[in-house]
Amino acid sequence: MSQTDNKRFFESLSGAGKAIAVLTSGGDAQGMNAAVRAVVRMGIYVGAKVYFVHEGYQGMVDGGDNIKEATWESVSSMLQMGGTVIGSARCKDFRMHEGRLKAAHNLVQRGITNLCVIGGDGSLTGANLFREEWSGLLAELVEQGLIDEEASQKYSALHIVGMVGSIDNDFCGTDMTIGTDSALHRIIEVVDAIMTTAQSHQRTFVLEVMGRHCGYLALVSALACGADWVLIPEMPPEDGWEEKMCQKLSATRSRGSRLNIIIVAEGAIDRHGKAITSSIVKDLVVQRLGFDTRVTILGHVQRGGTPSAFDRILASRMGVEAVLALLETTANTPACVVSLCGNQSVRLPLMECVQMTQQVQKAMDEKRFEEAVQLRGRSFENNLKTYKLLAHRKPESELPQSNFNVAVLNVGAPAAGMNAAVRSAVRVGISEGHKMFAVSDGFEGFYKGQIKEIKWADVGGWTGQGGSLLGTKRTLPAKHIDKIAEQMRKYNINALLVIGGFEALECLLQLYEARSSYEEFCIPLCMLPATISNNVPGTNLSIGADTALNAIVETCDRIKQSASGTKHRVFIIETMGGYCGYLASVGGLASGADAAYIFEEPFDIKDLQSNVEHLTEKMKTSIQRGLILRNENSNENYTTDFIYQLYSEEGKGVFDCRKNVLGHMQQGGAPSPFDRNFGTKIAAKAMQWISRKLNESYRQDEGRVFANTEDSACLLGMRRRALLFQPVVQLRDETDFVHRIPKEQWWLKLRPLMKILAKYKTSYDVSDSGQLEHVVLNRPKESEAMAAI
Repeated sequence: MSQTDNKRFFESLSGAGKAIAVLTSGGDAQGMNAAVRAVVRMGIYVGAKVYFVHEGYQGMVDGGDNIKEATWESVSSMLQMGGTVIGSARCKDFRMHEGRLKAAHNLVQRGITNLCVIGGDGSLTGANLFREEWSGLLAELVEQGLIDEEASQKYSALHIVGMVGSIDNDFCGTDMTIGTDSALHRIIEVVDAIMTTAQSHQRTFVLEVMGRHCGYLALVSALACGADWVLIPEMPPEDGWEEKMCQKLSATRSRGSRLNIIIVAEGAIDRHGKAITSSIVKDLVVQRLGFDTRVTILGHVQRGGTPSAFDRILASRMGVEAVLALLETTANTPACVVSLCGNQSVRLPLMECVQMTQQVQKAMDEKRFEEAVQLRGRSFENNLKTYKLLAHRKPESELPQSNFNVAVLNVGAPAAGMNAAVRSAVRVGISEGHKMFAVSDGFEGFYKGQIKEIKWADVGGWTGQGGSLLGTKRTLPAKHIDKIAEQMRKYNINALLVIGGFEALECLLQLYEARSSYEEFCIPLCMLPATISNNVPGTNLSIGADTALNAIVETCDRIKQSASGTKHRVFIIETMGGYCGYLASVGGLASGADAAYIFEEPFDIKDLQSNVEHLTEKMKTSIQRGLILRNENSNENYTTDFIYQLYSEEGKGVFDCRKNVLGHMQQGGAPSPFDRNFGTKIAAKAMQWISRKLNESYRQDEGRVFANTEDSACLLGMRRRALLFQPVVQLRDETDFVHRIPKEQWWLKLRPLMKILAKYKTSYDVSDSGQLEHVVLNRPKESEAMAAI
């Protein structure tokens, strides 16, 4: 779609004269406020009237002050708040016909015929029933003399769009629901804290997490922390699990581990439907093994706290998409729910998703557990397979004997999640029958011979460690290609897994070029993108970027909070990223920035002056604080100091300024749950690809591996909905090697969204917005990607 066509299309979606109501219902979830904020501001931006409905459906039934018109300022300073500021309540009245009649009357009185509901499947089912009954309810209101015929005709159709807010991630049709990532943050923070005390005292900890009907939180947190055992409702353990679990715990201790972690979903059951509680598991471990065992029940801690960067961005994208869906809807359009598939927004028929969600519970009730796992979707199924692959070590006698040697190394700057990826690669490689070798300090260590075999137990506890435990350098192989080839021969390396950033891509290209001179490099070569800058072509997301984003957002929250008692202050924040503006742009969206200066979108003094004037106007109203982000290499002349001085001078008498350079704090710290899980899953997928390529390229007659085709040197990256293996030579044309960035970057489409939510008039690209499609149970095999930003 051309820019002109896009502008015309967007103008045709004018919301002038429309009224939109937004409500949150059911249990609260972190990120709901970000969704409410996006709906309000996008609605106002397109010219619609937007209303808050306080206290969920109860407020809609009660009416009065519970339904209030929202203003731009009324959603300020709520992005970082947990829970839902407009309230949520369980409502018996709305389940009754009389209650829905009152709700319809309250909406018609205000001319509201567009409803954005943020809640779980129960809340969304109620909204759809309300929509189906709407014409009948209006007829009743006319009959009772509460509205006239003209109002009945004018407001004849109710349009519904849903967003799923649930920490359990129990709604079919979306890879991730609002609040799930934040809940995982709470769980992992507790697990990391528990691990230190457990190791000190050689204890076993049984951790109970939420998930009465869905084991997603338990499963992903077990994957993210390397738990010894996990119990979830969708896949109860086989009979005799008690003995197997105790054997596993005992074997782990015998290999030198000082702790055991068992994660139990609150709805965990055995094959006969009997509940498995955390206290039952504790008693079992104490009685059979005599281990010092403690129970921690997290409870509502998981619902609390500030939302993660992921949830803020997800909720903001979904909120804008929901408004677009409401503007496009017609009387014949079915109620839809805005979902996330891979890294793409999609719209799905609401009731198809609800019915599939209900089928999961039915399958579990009827003990069809394999089917229940499949109905949960590819993401859930893939998580379960990966956990089984990594957590349960097969005896040596049961492992296949491949006789292949695979080396793994880190290249470039450290990125949180690298260690989780290495652990996953080592354990999957061993499970596939390979001998795994670890290379210290990247290709510098490679040519120096810093190579040693790495075993299953050597990578225990690596998932929660930040940085790179293998060590990493930026050294490229070209200068030392002879010595590297010599080491390849010495250790008989048959495949190479490189985990790193832009330098890793350059390394793979150099090794590919060296194949013509050195047969040692005619082997399967695979790269996993791992860099906080997220500047690697061929992937929407890199390992480590989510952790860096969370560091930026948490710091911005604190910085803004520091001015809570100060009148009118603007903060200038410098982020890392080289020439790539991902961290500044997406961090700006997640922290509610007024502007983000990046290299990819050139700016001049007029733009800076315009931004200052815009901020000055906002400061003259009720806005107290401003936030400006600047990517470190956005412009060599308009430095952070220059922008700080400009804003300080031009804002005199209206606001004062402070500046902050975040520096390497963005690169440090424990990896986020997302980065642990993403690194774990793509490393497992990469090793399975390497195994296939080794078998395909093994020459029986020569007794060696020989692979020199383009598709034997690949980068594994996420693109829109799928995880794809892409030949690195094909990525050359997509790469700006001078500035070390891809020529096209998907997140640039989010920049207008940030500007709209900061009250700038701009053109928003709707060409990539979600289109209504049916729920697909079994998506293509490649789309096993976890939800991405």
